[in-house]
Amino acid sequence: MKDLTNGSIVRHILAMTPPIMAGMISIMICQLVDLYFVSGLGDAAVAGVAAAGNAGFLVNALMQVLGVGTVALIAHAVGRKDRPDANLIFNQAVVLSVLFGLLTLVIGAAMSRLYMRSIATDLATIEAGTTYLLWFMPALAMEFVMQVTASALRATGIVRPAMLVRVLAVVINIALAPVLISGWGTGYALGIAGAGLASSIAVAIGTLMLLVYFRKVERYVAFNAAQWRPQPRHLRRILNVGLPAGGEFAMMFVFMAVVYYVLRDFGAAAQAGFGIGQRALALIQMPALAVALAAGPIAGQNVGAGNGARVRETFVKAALITTIVMIGFMILAQLGPELLLAGFSNDRETMAVAYLFLRIISLNMVAQGLIFTCSSMFQGLGNTKPVLLSSATRVFTYSLPAIWLSTRPGFRIEHVWYVSIAATTLQAAFSVWLLRREFGKRLAPREVAAMQVGPEPEVPTARAAAAE
Repeated sequence: MKDLTNGSIVRHILAMTPPIMAGMISIMICQLVDLYFVSGLGDAAVAGVAAAGNAGFLVNALMQVLGVGTVALIAHAVGRKDRPDANLIFNQAVVLSVLFGLLTLVIGAAMSRLYMRSIATDLATIEAGTTYLLWFMPALAMEFVMQVTASALRATGIVRPAMLVRVLAVVINIALAPVLISGWGTGYALGIAGAGLASSIAVAIGTLMLLVYFRKVERYVAFNAAQWRPQPRHLRRILNVGLPAGGEFAMMFVFMAVVYYVLRDFGAAAQAGFGIGQRALALIQMPALAVALAAGPIAGQNVGAGNGARVRETFVKAALITTIVMIGFMILAQLGPELLLAGFSNDRETMAVAYLFLRIISLNMVAQGLIFTCSSMFQGLGNTKPVLLSSATRVFTYSLPAIWLSTRPGFRIEHVWYVSIAATTLQAAFSVWLLRREFGKRLAPREVAAMQVGPEPEVPTARAAAAE
């Protein structure tokens, strides 16, 4: 366990950011590797896999429920120096992770084809996306256990083990992808099914390694079968914090679904280009997101310790770092988008869409960095309802204008991206306002109480009493 209630906040952020970023980039690389090798199968295959990947937002919503609730409550317990509560929350979260994983498998098997039919028009794209989802669902189901264990470690200030496991899983996925997709060395190509299977095998191995680590090494929180019986009060504690954060990812799913809907008339090449551009954008946003995620446990531990001034300082420092990082990557996306998108498709129409998307949408990267930071701070405060409200605002301010514009004469694809910039900027401003209000509600009473208590009165010594 690492105490984040003392020491330099910037040093804590910078120490935690690289492992968090490496773990997140490894997840993104898995998706990019799938797209890279699938791109040889044609535009319909790329569009199908990219659209199917959007379904991961719904699963990520459930993962966020567990991850955010686990990080916030364990971080608060660590700040209070309440180890028994931290262990109880961890084991209750493990129970939820198993239930959510089983739910993912059942719903994925039943709804994959229906989902693909709702966002794609041609049969080849529908078949490609459905096949990929069915083989990729085991990976998503096992991710729940990895999410809970990694979140518990992050709440205690430990991020390196989860990062190492993620990186190794990516290496396994990269090694398996060409073998299973293209049949390298075996002569038996599984195509799109191989992409999903490679990811599922890699995640299975990673999950096993992280479980072994907890059994052999981790000491502050640990598996305890006696605490696996569901306890409604503690499950509600996790869900009360996690559900609004999960709703944020559900809002992102709706947002992305609207994008695919308004792009459907432009054809498979447009959807494929957007899918490639979106993944490249997510990759270059990872450093700022990692900074924001590092700020969450720092804020959480200091909330538990009752140090409001340090919580405010965490936001200021994290927001400044994310802004600097986002400006740097925005400049890169403006000057050299081909460097970020090279090698994903040989189709000129597909790549033209990807270039246009990246150049325009990168203009809102600073606003997106503020959204990341505010979201993580709300998680640290233990109240994620404002995050859901902020995300819902973005969905409505984007979806209604985008759908309306798509019905107008002269509608062009770049209109989709301009509306997105406006909606994201509005969300960033709203998120900062909501966070300032939350600081006033949650931190001000603590700070006033601390001032009222003041220093402990001196107790007269026997000699001083005699002198009087």
